[in-house]
Amino acid sequence: MAFWVFGYGSLLWDPGFDVAEQVRATLPGYHRSFCMLSIHHRGTEDDPGLVLALDEADATCTGLALRAHDHEADKVLAYLRDRELISSAYLEETVQLQADDGRDISALAYVINRDHVQYCQFDLEKQAQMIATAVGGRGPNTDYLNNTAKLLAQLQIPDPDMDWLVTRVDQIVGLG
Repeated sequence: MAFWVFGYGSLLWDPGFDVAEQVRATLPGYHRSFCMLSIHHRGTEDDPGLVLALDEADATCTGLALRAHDHEADKVLAYLRDRELISSAYLEETVQLQADDGRDISALAYVINRDHVQYCQFDLEKQAQMIATAVGGRGPNTDYLNNTAKLLAQLQIPDPDMDWLVTRVDQIVGLG
């Protein structure tokens, strides 16, 4: 059976594994949200950043279904768990995606654990202020934002909140 993972944030531009196949896909019942404090990869405990998570909502999230090569499925799963489950802020869930090519795809997805201390809900201005200054083990939070926004634009996936954040963060850091 094919091993698929749903990319909606950094997996879009940095999957970390050799992707055998990718297809644009939609996940109903969730939205992409900067609702997770990043205290490892894009911030610290003293200056947390924000990263995207799937948060349950009356919405849909469009991203990419990414298929691992069959012979690498176990290795890819171990890699993803090491990368995404650094804390218990994400829950690993199997979700049903609707691919743009008409297929229904069962995929692994990382969904926010709303009971975790890293779960947050901030308005866009607060998000921009945090993203503009935070830096973690994988680099500046601004890189995460800009790389994600760039890939969404290339895939023609509209995200007005992401566009607003890019503009506002550029203003804060003096680029806009």
